[in-house]
Amino acid sequence: MGANVNTLEDVKQSVIIDAPIQKVWDTVSTSEGIGSWFMPNDFQPVVGHEFHLQSPFGPSPCKVTEIDEPNKIVFTWDTAGWVVSFILKELDDKTEFTLIHGGWGHPDDIQPKANEKASVIREKMSGGWVGIVEKLRKTVES
Repeated sequence: MGANVNTLEDVKQSVIIDAPIQKVWDTVSTSEGIGSWFMPNDFQPVVGHEFHLQSPFGPSPCKVTEIDEPNKIVFTWDTAGWVVSFILKELDDKTEFTLIHGGWGHPDDIQPKANEKASVIREKMSGGWVGIVEKLRKTVES
């Protein structure tokens, strides 16, 4: 299947964390863990669990769609069709963590909460994720 030219590409950010995969998993699969590097939330690692991320625009409804401990978490985020994946890969005694933020739709779609085009928000969030993923690394390694 060819890529749809009218949809924005997924945002992908990877980082190598100097910690075993289980320690990283515990930090990305628990409400307290996610709150320590991302946003306050009531996440639970259970497929079908509905939760909220407390974003700057107010609480965003989310739903867990996939859990594969200790390698993968996927959830829908907000009402714009976003899908966020946390992918963990064991590298000896380190862990590669990749964040994928997809489901962007058309570049000119207006995202209702921020009231800006998807392309503008993607650009902002792509930059934002760099810092967030780095914060995860620092949190786990500290």
